[in-house]
Amino acid sequence: MEIVVNGQPQAAEEGSKLLDLLRTLSIDPARVAIELNGEIVKKEEWEETRLTAGAQLEIVHFVGGGLR
Repeated sequence: MEIVVNGQPQAAEEGSKLLDLLRTLSIDPARVAIELNGEIVKKEEWEETRLTAGAQLEIVHFVGGGLR
């Protein structure tokens, strides 16, 4: 099935969950936040939240930094 991740079409397996998608994309779950169809999904729900065809996701990466 096709979903959209950060504005780009992405193939996903039927029945995939958010955590499966992160693994497929080699994204560290500890360093991101996910918005699914306009709503933030809590990390504890990622393992149960199934993707559906046409789902719109925004995955935001946290970047560490410091003061100079």
